[in-house]
Amino acid sequence: MSQTNTNNIGTINANSNASTKNFFNNTNLPPISVSQNVDDAVIAYFQQITDNKDSARALAAAVILTSVSQGIDPMETLQEFMKMDKSRLNSYLTMFLNLNRVGTSYLGITNQPTASKYVSRMILP
Repeated sequence: MSQTNTNNIGTINANSNASTKNFFNNTNLPPISVSQNVDDAVIAYFQQITDNKDSARALAAAVILTSVSQGIDPMETLQEFMKMDKSRLNSYLTMFLNLNRVGTSYLGITNQPTASKYVSRMILP
């Protein structure tokens, strides 16, 4: 007997032998390797921007992963970031990192749905 569950990601047959890659797009990808010089350059840039080594490493890893997965040399991406002033960098970096994300899980973008006036009047401040 086949059991089928319906949810927000579509219909799933619980007894099928479907690959988990269908549900977790970026979790089973092979590791990406770049030269140590590229890694150090990207980390150093983000460390200047954030003044925090741990956050610089996390940002550098995300930028390198996104660059390689999009077929862009990470150093070219870094050079483009260096051309921007810091006020534009945050929004551009957010959109750049969203290139690899599923549309339902974008970073840094809020979507405030309009609440019905009947619902909003029932909510206490």
